[in-house]
Amino acid sequence: MPSETSEVSRKRATGPVPFPEHGPERKKTCWGILTSQGSWADRSPLHEAASQGRLLALRTLLAQVNAATIDGVTPLYNCCASGSVNCMELLLQNGAHTHTLHTHFPSALHEACKRGNSQCVDSLLSHGADPDYDVSHMGSPLYMSCINRHTACSKILLQRGASVNVGRGNDSPLHAAVRQDSTDQVLVLLDYGADINLRDSNNQRPVELAQPGGKTQQLLLEFEGSPRSLCELCRLQIRNLIGRSRLKQLSLLPLPSLLTHYLEHI
Repeated sequence: MPSETSEVSRKRATGPVPFPEHGPERKKTCWGILTSQGSWADRSPLHEAASQGRLLALRTLLAQVNAATIDGVTPLYNCCASGSVNCMELLLQNGAHTHTLHTHFPSALHEACKRGNSQCVDSLLSHGADPDYDVSHMGSPLYMSCINRHTACSKILLQRGASVNVGRGNDSPLHAAVRQDSTDQVLVLLDYGADINLRDSNNQRPVELAQPGGKTQQLLLEFEGSPRSLCELCRLQIRNLIGRSRLKQLSLLPLPSLLTHYLEHI
C-alpha cells in the first residue's frame, strides 16, 4: 500500500499546472497561443481552432461561422493571420463572409496581404472578395501588400483586377513600393499600368521618393524615358474594357491559349 505522503505527491503531480504570473510565458500559456490577434475575452472555440489551424476541430464548430469578437475579429480573419488555407476554405464553403458588415472592423483580405499569405489572398478572391475593398486607415489590399513588400500578393490582386492606382488617400501603391525600395513591386505595378505621375499628399511623384542613385530610382527614370509598348497598351485597355468581374471568365472564351494568357497576363 502506498504511503499517504506518496499519494499526496501523486495528486499534486497530476493536478493543473499554475500559470506563470508574469512575463512572456504567461502569454504562451493562456489559451495555448499568443494573445496578439486582438482581445481574447470573448473568443469562442471556433476562433481558437481557426487561429491554430486545427481543421478537424473546426469541422465540429461551424454553427456560427461569422461569429465576431468585440474587436470585430472573425474566424476567417484568424485563418488569414495564421495562413491556415484549408481551414479558411472550410469556413468559406460553410458561409463565411469575405468582408464584415462594418468597414472599421478588421479585414481578412488586408490581414492576408499584410502577412504575405498569398494562398489566402487567392482563395478569398476566388470566393468573391473585392480586391479593391477599402479600409479607411489601411487603404486598399494592394496598398497593404506594397507597404509590406509582398510581391506575390500584389501579383494575385492585380491579375484579379485590382485597381493599380488605388492606395490610401493620395498615396498610391507605387508610392508605397518606392518608399520600401522594392524594385520587384515597382516592376509589377508598372507592368499593370501604374501612373508614375500621381502625386501624394506632399505633392511628390514616386520618382521623387526614390533613394538617389538606387535601382528603384534608375528604373523609374528609364521608364519615364521610354513609352509603353503598343502590346502593353492594348492589353491594359482590353482588360479595362472587359471589366474586373469578367476577367475570371477569360479562359471560357473561344480564343487560342496564347491570346488568353496574354489577356490574363500570367
